[in-house]
Amino acid sequence: MNQQVSLMPKDAPTRVLVITGDVLGAKMAGPAIRAWEMSKALHQVCDVRLVSTQASTLEHDDFVVEHVDEAALKRHVDWCEVLVFQGYTLSTFPWIRNTDTIIVADIYDPMHLEYLEQGKDDSPRKRAKTTEYISEVLNVQLELADFMLCASEKQRDFWLGQLSAVSRINPLNYDPDPSLRSLIDIAPFGISNTPAVQTRHAIKGSVEGIGADDQVIIWGGGVYNWFDPLTLINAVASLVERHPKLRLYFLGVKHPNPDVPAMKMAAETMRLSDELGLTGKHVFFNTEWVDYEDRVNYLLDADLGVSTHFEHVETAFSFRTRILDYLWAGLPIVSTDGDTFADLVRAHDLGAVVPPEDVDALATAIEEVLYSPERAEMSERVLAFGETMRWERTLETLLAFCVQPRQAADRIRRASPVGKEVTRSIGRLRHTTFWRRSEGFRLFVRKLIPSR
Repeated sequence: MNQQVSLMPKDAPTRVLVITGDVLGAKMAGPAIRAWEMSKALHQVCDVRLVSTQASTLEHDDFVVEHVDEAALKRHVDWCEVLVFQGYTLSTFPWIRNTDTIIVADIYDPMHLEYLEQGKDDSPRKRAKTTEYISEVLNVQLELADFMLCASEKQRDFWLGQLSAVSRINPLNYDPDPSLRSLIDIAPFGISNTPAVQTRHAIKGSVEGIGADDQVIIWGGGVYNWFDPLTLINAVASLVERHPKLRLYFLGVKHPNPDVPAMKMAAETMRLSDELGLTGKHVFFNTEWVDYEDRVNYLLDADLGVSTHFEHVETAFSFRTRILDYLWAGLPIVSTDGDTFADLVRAHDLGAVVPPEDVDALATAIEEVLYSPERAEMSERVLAFGETMRWERTLETLLAFCVQPRQAADRIRRASPVGKEVTRSIGRLRHTTFWRRSEGFRLFVRKLIPSR
């Protein structure tokens, strides 16, 4: 956010619908957390509804939270003035593209880059076709959205390139705002607006094998294919003889969204820990997923937060949400180099940054940070920097837009009868082309000419 924006609402609060395809409940992953926190922030200045197309058990006193089928979703879309969505919503419910609703696409997660790692175990054909499909899912969002949100300046540069490829960087959008901030701006993942307060010990003295005076390193999220916990396991193995009270705790292995498949890396991590004789002694796995409101009790039982990954394009444009929790809890951080947060850790002296897949460098960094006499001062710096990342600050651009929503400057062209027909034709062409390529001519014909 480059400037403070006055959030003076119009005569009647804007009606905003937030849609997530993730599970809203006690156990939530990043997309659901982001939608939930967006809704809580927006309800201060707008009339908000939050819906999940997957499942929901959440409630809020100040706004509607629901699990919806397609019919219910249509009613909510008819109600709203601004629709904020993430993921596959437009591809799952293509009729949304033809509404007059102002559309905000939350593209903080470059899904097509993520899948390059996630899909490595798929067949070459499936991997190629799925990558193509996800890219098209994103291209449709980029073509139709009135406003877009991403997680960092580096991501924004990436998305500007893709926006240029789908002709959204055009005179109609550029001339009123050469910065193009009115088309795409930054709204990073944030941390809680309230301080982290522990109500119980969830790790130390609670997990068998971890004592109250042990030193705990926490891996604060899922174990996915684009991460590198193997180097971390090997680094811990090299340290335990000198530091017998060292413990590594993986906060979550099983993803709360049933649509997210089990990752090969999770199995490889547990297998390596077993082979090295570390499991249950120095390395511990929480095989479920911690409740969102309870995670503070795990974080504040830790002494150090870690995030290790490989060197690839997903890393370069990622925004590691688990590190936000480390900031909230005041945990010094040891991170692999190459992503946005590595630069922040370095610039603000929040811990240490190491090269990818370097066991010795990682072990040295863990040892130096975890056992440093200045760790308390480092923790204070982490907390201070975390203040800049609270949700109330990171979502300022979204709130400002929704208080005074606007159609994109080039939407008039796209919303004209000719523009709508072109949009529909492109959509039909893209979908029929995808089906034809991926599932063969017979299925292509069935999709094109459905039986009556």
